[in-house]
Amino acid sequence: MATASISAHYFPEEPKEPIVNTASNSQSKSKEAIEKLSKKFDARGVYFVADYAKSIGNYIADVDGNMYLDVYAQISSIALGYNNPALIDVAKSDKMIRAIVDRPALGNFPGNDLEEIVGDILKVAPKGQDKVWSGLSGADANELAFKAVFFWYQSQKRGYRADFTAQEIESVMKNQAPGSPELAILSFERAFHGRLFASGSATCSKPIHKLDLPAFKWPKAQFPSYKYPLEDNVEVNKKEDERCLQIVEDYFKTWSVPIAGILVEPIQSEGGDNHASAEFFQGLRDITLKNGALLIMDEVQTGVGATGVMWAHEKFDLQPPPDLVTFSKKFQSAGYFFHDPEIIPNLAYRQFCTWCGDPARMILAGGIGKEVVKHNLPARAAQVGDYLYQKLEALQQKYPKYLRDLRGKDRATFIAWSLENSATRNKFLSDMKNAGINIGGCAEDSVRLRPTLVFEEKHADILVAAIEKVLSTY
Repeated sequence: MATASISAHYFPEEPKEPIVNTASNSQSKSKEAIEKLSKKFDARGVYFVADYAKSIGNYIADVDGNMYLDVYAQISSIALGYNNPALIDVAKSDKMIRAIVDRPALGNFPGNDLEEIVGDILKVAPKGQDKVWSGLSGADANELAFKAVFFWYQSQKRGYRADFTAQEIESVMKNQAPGSPELAILSFERAFHGRLFASGSATCSKPIHKLDLPAFKWPKAQFPSYKYPLEDNVEVNKKEDERCLQIVEDYFKTWSVPIAGILVEPIQSEGGDNHASAEFFQGLRDITLKNGALLIMDEVQTGVGATGVMWAHEKFDLQPPPDLVTFSKKFQSAGYFFHDPEIIPNLAYRQFCTWCGDPARMILAGGIGKEVVKHNLPARAAQVGDYLYQKLEALQQKYPKYLRDLRGKDRATFIAWSLENSATRNKFLSDMKNAGINIGGCAEDSVRLRPTLVFEEKHADILVAAIEKVLSTY
């Protein structure tokens, strides 16, 4: 089977184009459903109520009978399209039934299939990583990674040994040093790493994500802000890399407490699809090595083929590889990959909880990985992305005011651009929905594309036509 036909292979009944029966301001069934839901659940962020039984492939249905081409895909979380038959087979397996009905406490009572489940996930692990620890969400994955970093950092100081001092044991019960040490994770302005307590402390994209939440006083370095197009601004952007790396260097020298690790996204996603060069990321790798810290690559949104490779940071060929790589979203599971045995805490029950992840989701992750590899979907996404990017470049020439700073070249369909302001961006998203396209934003004024890995040229043509139709009215 040719990879070009993968969408038709999975979804022979997929619509040929969007179906819009009701305008966004008159979706009576969806509005009624939201009102009912709001009495039991905070539904203020709901765009529309979906009908997942009728959603298929690259199209998401709503309860009003609309069928939208979905280039947002549950905030980058649907890898293989809605109602993918291969994943439905995985979901119906005896292994999945056991994982759902008798969900095990994996740290104490793993099933006799756990080694196989973990092995399937590791078949698509980032280069250089051969171990995994599982979590429940992207934010949880990052917080688990923080714990691993802090445990490792302290173990390097005391020696990788099992005994703690009496002072450490006594003080930690009072949340005081030395048992509860003052340490930091360095992240970046415009970064998004989750909304929990520690992940919220590392997040720095929108105030709404963390208002009223007590926070660790951790440093935020500046992530490069490039000038576009990249090929016309090589020297300027090189100096920007150097400037930002110097800020990181300075923080390691001047921050009030030791910095145990750096947390960074290969592409800052929620914060605006901000890119940086391989040289910048290698610079971060070098800084961590020099300062005895660890490097965490947050691949929650960029991972699993979205940028044309399985893991976005692999494009940078970092030497040595990152110490930890966190994942979630398209993998339908969560956790972090690693390779150094000393990242495993020196005693059991330190990195631990009742479930230590979710074997049902881990099984699904293995099924997704199998399909991605079988059909070489990262390479296919790269082909489609090149096709789409060229069309968007042509539109940028025609509508430079509304399609600015186009970014994501050579990053498959992980593409974004900026409009003139947030009001115009929000209007654009609404108008695109009325045109049959479910599309998302990021930062204050940007639009981001997050289609599935089975998004093809025929879908790109529909998307571009809708964009031009909308922009022609501005």
